[in-house]
Amino acid sequence: MPALTVHSFSREDILSHREALADILENCVAGGASVSFMLPFSQARAGEFWSDIAESVGRQARTVLVCKDETGQLLGTVQLVTDLPENQPHRAEVAKLLVHEKARRQGVAMLLMDALETVARTQQKTVLVLDTATGSGAETFYQRAGWQKSGEIPRYALMPDGEMTATSVFYKFL
Repeated sequence: MPALTVHSFSREDILSHREALADILENCVAGGASVSFMLPFSQARAGEFWSDIAESVGRQARTVLVCKDETGQLLGTVQLVTDLPENQPHRAEVAKLLVHEKARRQGVAMLLMDALETVARTQQKTVLVLDTATGSGAETFYQRAGWQKSGEIPRYALMPDGEMTATSVFYKFL
């Protein structure tokens, strides 16, 4: 099992690793992940997305975590969105848990989520929420990771190929 490490990325880190992050995103979308994008999806579009995320990190509206292998190659990423209304200082949203297909089933997703929960606790967040496509492997993963499913919303979004999907809403108390 390769040595994996998780790092918090600053605005500058995201911009300097934009190509590698874009590759992970493009790989996930091409593989059918319901992460807000449609096919065809380009590396350029993925790069634009990461530029926007870098600015959000720069405003301290979110935290981006990445998982690297022992060579420094990026394998996956996840975001903790904390820019929420003032009546929700205790809450954060989890977004874009992405693991490149070549790194799946190696503990990357669990390592990222464990680190994300640690970051959330240090930011005094006690309720985390997320949503994912109903029936997806991600849904099974979150249940294994101790998340509670609160329900499903039918016809919530389109999959990258244009097929309509429901979403499952999850929460976790820290």
